[in-house]
Amino acid sequence: MAKKTSTQALGFEEQIWDAACKLRGNIDASEYKNVVLGLIFLKYISDNFEAKHAELVEEGEGFEEDRDEYMSENIFWVPKEARWEVVAAAAHTPEVGKVIDESMRLIEQENKKLKGILPKNFARPELDKRRLGEVVDLFTNVKMAENGDTHDLLGRTYEYCLSQFAAQEGKNAGEFYTPECVVKTLVNVIEPFRGRVYDPACGSGGMFVQSAEFVRNHQGNVNNISVYGQESNPTTWKMAKMNLSIRGIDADLGPKNDDTFFNDLHRTERFDYILANPPFNMSDWGGDKLKDDPRWEYGMPPEGNANFAWMQHMIHHLSQSGRIGLVLANGSLSSQTNNEGEIRKNIVNAGLVEGIVAMPTQLFFSTQIPVCLWFLSKGRPEGSKTLFVDARNMGTMISRSQRTLTDEDIQRIASTFDAFRDGTLEEEKGFSAAVSIEDIAKQDYILTPGRYVGIADQEEDDEPFDEKMKRLTGELAKCFEESNRLQAEIKKNLEAIGYEI
Repeated sequence: MAKKTSTQALGFEEQIWDAACKLRGNIDASEYKNVVLGLIFLKYISDNFEAKHAELVEEGEGFEEDRDEYMSENIFWVPKEARWEVVAAAAHTPEVGKVIDESMRLIEQENKKLKGILPKNFARPELDKRRLGEVVDLFTNVKMAENGDTHDLLGRTYEYCLSQFAAQEGKNAGEFYTPECVVKTLVNVIEPFRGRVYDPACGSGGMFVQSAEFVRNHQGNVNNISVYGQESNPTTWKMAKMNLSIRGIDADLGPKNDDTFFNDLHRTERFDYILANPPFNMSDWGGDKLKDDPRWEYGMPPEGNANFAWMQHMIHHLSQSGRIGLVLANGSLSSQTNNEGEIRKNIVNAGLVEGIVAMPTQLFFSTQIPVCLWFLSKGRPEGSKTLFVDARNMGTMISRSQRTLTDEDIQRIASTFDAFRDGTLEEEKGFSAAVSIEDIAKQDYILTPGRYVGIADQEEDDEPFDEKMKRLTGELAKCFEESNRLQAEIKKNLEAIGYEI
């Protein structure tokens, strides 16, 4: 069956979101997102199971109730009492919430990977059961297979709903959602084709989803990357597990949520690619209790700001030829207080900073703080330069308060890094520059791209002054003429209905 276009798929995603909004009532966005995302996940599990079940029935060998047939293909086993047909049958009863909760419990009992992950709060009194039944109907009546690949469609729907919840939650959303365009930029620059991918502040798993998409889009094999992560927020950790399961991505996020600084779940591991959007300027990270930690190779991070603690944690976990892409507040590029300037200097002098990108404003739901992307790499030749890219003027406004980078914007940034790496970069004033460590030292190791890329050349205006004034006054006269014509037309229309000016 041919896949639907992205436009058609988006229509389905919006349909699900509109249905989800019916459920809200008086429930906070942070609460009802677990209800909606849980339903999407339950439908995903059911669709996967039912597709395999139908296949086994058709084979006629009697193996349709043999759980090994499912487990061998990484399909979650769904007991009879938990299958979607049971939920669908209860859609218009007051018990629909209890039926969904019981389905979630039974599925968790039968699948160790899902233990403690699925939401079981559908029976709560404040959740309108009539509206819940309507959403169940929507899932029942719209056949996922008719809208394209189930993994892709439900995965996209899950991500779409995540972004909508992030927009509604505003400043509280940053801990679980990084805008897709930012993640895409990181992934397209560090190019995680093959190896071990790690995110020490993984949120809902968007970095991993985009890494897998990158591999697929470049005709690679997703099985060639292994995914590792950690997340401290228990609800967000569960969302990540569900998000990655829907995408068919097998990830090691540890046995539970935990603090990356104080209980590093991947302490002895080294990774080929590290992607992260850690909390900006985190002040209560517990630095006073970690003063002798071996991760602080380039200097003790200040107790009042975890930016360089996150960065050094990642460097510590990087393989000998690995790459890092992370999002930080712009202050990380220039701060000279509390040892931050010294740490930045040491990291630059170690040749680790491959590139810096200054990003446009209004990309994030959670903050208006200007942000930048750091790209670090081990194993670079001695004397390698650093690429600076000023992307502050890029992007397109998609609402009054929200900007996004287009695929063309992202490709321009990624292609600039590709050219830099293969030695074919043509520097562009106001946008890109390759700079030596010696020249960075002359700027006191401040890494703000604007200092290095300069100002874009203005288009030369060689039109003689007299000719320009004649042209402009002629255009202005035409504007006045059109204005007078419109005024006369308006006056005429008003008089026709009995009003005079």
